[in-house]
Amino acid sequence: MGTVGSVTVADTVELWPVYDAVFGDHASYDEWRAEVWDRHVEREGFRLARARRDGELVGFAYGYTGQRGQWWTDHVAAVLEPAVAEEWLGGHFELVSIGVLPSARGAGVGGRLLEAVCAGLAQERWLLTTTADAADPARRMYAAHGWSVLGPGIGPGTVVLGRLNPAAGGP
Repeated sequence: MGTVGSVTVADTVELWPVYDAVFGDHASYDEWRAEVWDRHVEREGFRLARARRDGELVGFAYGYTGQRGQWWTDHVAAVLEPAVAEEWLGGHFELVSIGVLPSARGAGVGGRLLEAVCAGLAQERWLLTTTADAADPARRMYAAHGWSVLGPGIGPGTVVLGRLNPAAGGP
């Protein structure tokens, strides 16, 4: 499992069915590309990790450098305590998505993707949004990898998690 800093059209075509199976939040490939993917892959610090089983893509993780003026960062700034937002937002690594097909879950794929996408990051602060349910497998995975709750998330039932880069003195 390695990471890449850019993607081809073939990479994008391969990723879409996994993204759609996991999240199902866009009506079509074209809509997803226009509304999300094409903008994200152009952002500073973009990186993608992929997991395969028998040559088939079963999971992915991606993120980029988050900055003020970007949708997620600005919306998170509005819900976090001002001091937390000031300390954590801007120049952070924003983990946008980790997606693992249901057939590959429970085997540590998500944790390995998380480690791969975060390996060697230069950003001192890392952030993501996930479920507020502490018993959810994703939350348990993030906690096991040193992530902790910084405050409420943007949507109902979500929280923002953060982690300091261990290479920069974080846990």
